Amino acid sequence: MRELNDPTVLRAALIDARSRMLALYDHLAPAQLQVPHLKTVNPPLWERAHVGWFQEYWCVRRRGSGEPLRSRLPDSDPMLNSAIIPHAERWNLPRLTRESVSDYLHREFDDALQALERSTPGSRYFFALSLFHEDMHAEAMLMTLQTLALPAPPAPQEPIPRPDPAPAAGDVAFEGGEFEMGSREGPDFVFDNELHAHRVRVAPFALAAVAVTNAEYLAFVEADGYAREALWSPQGWRWRAEAGATAPCYWRRGAGRWLARRFDRWEPLRAEDPVMHVNAHEAEAYCRFAGRRLPSEAEWEFAARADLDPALDRFPWGAGVLAQGAVNLDAVYAAPVPAAALPGCDSRRGVRQMLGNVWEWTHAVRAVSRIRAGSLPRVLGTMVQQPSRAARRLLRHAGATGAQSLAQLLHPGAQRRLRGISNRRIALTKGRRTCWY
Repeated sequence: MRELNDPTVLRAALIDARSRMLALYDHLAPAQLQVPHLKTVNPPLWERAHVGWFQEYWCVRRRGSGEPLRSRLPDSDPMLNSAIIPHAERWNLPRLTRESVSDYLHREFDDALQALERSTPGSRYFFALSLFHEDMHAEAMLMTLQTLALPAPPAPQEPIPRPDPAPAAGDVAFEGGEFEMGSREGPDFVFDNELHAHRVRVAPFALAAVAVTNAEYLAFVEADGYAREALWSPQGWRWRAEAGATAPCYWRRGAGRWLARRFDRWEPLRAEDPVMHVNAHEAEAYCRFAGRRLPSEAEWEFAARADLDPALDRFPWGAGVLAQGAVNLDAVYAAPVPAAALPGCDSRRGVRQMLGNVWEWTHAVRAVSRIRAGSLPRVLGTMVQQPSRAARRLLRHAGATGAQSLAQLLHPGAQRRLRGISNRRIALTKGRRTCWY
């Protein structure tokens, strides 16, 4: 992450992020860009334009406490500032055409790269902020394609062969104790909601070495787990009844076998892969069925940091970037891999895939705001929103599209591409790793 302090590295990362983001919808026909209004997705043209607007605002137009410079796109602020425009109104912006959005993105990106050349070390925070913001929306775009059963985008490179599972420990014991959780301001990029580092104590616990697999979760489904109210929290049972859920939302049974939908295609369920596309209610119900529980946010981070040098080590396995394919990041496999694959990315204690492959639920619940008042002064001003009244469930880990070279352990997503919303209909690869009680 600290490599982003080098403007040459930051420029290359911005170009890579823009190239990947644009490729995610370029394969769609015009009719496929007209998506239905859902609370869990954004209109494709609005989302693309919003990415450009965010970069232009923070990297080009912002003038400290003064009035921002004029945008390349007239009236862009009321249209593209997500803090201003209601979600439903994003579907009613006829000025946003494929051609106008493409032209805007091209021009504002050139402006941003020129601004980067003139930047000072202190101002480069905002270029890194726009980079991670773009990556977040790129993952949200993949989420939209999965949610709406649209075709998958082309892989950014030729995928390497799928790895096989490898032997792994059952549970890894941790002695517990006090540790420093969170981030400090320093050479690495830090989001405001990762601050400030604070001391936390955890009791002894044991964490599963691998994430829950489809085969393990299928046992819960076929034992009528979705019909057994005792396994569910009151809120979870209410959700299950309203949703009519009897299995994960992208599973179905046909011709004597279970299938899972990946974008617009139904494929045989891979027993050895981590279970995905389940919400926190489903995760908790499975844990009760299995006599387990979800780890706390602090337990997950304690496990990830165990035996690391906090001054040197950036990854659960240590300091160095692994060879391509040793961890499922950078979309090198173009899909999730078996939960027990890739032993080379084990943490120092032998917990597998604490970076890469899928996101993982914790049982932590936290009320958050999009940009929190009173946090980093660099992000304050007109963009600050009121804290959300809704409690958000916290995810840990990382999806398979993250960039390892720009990863760090401190972020809950621990990689460049990050996003987490606890809703059944979305397409995030949400698995879970369980603890003993």
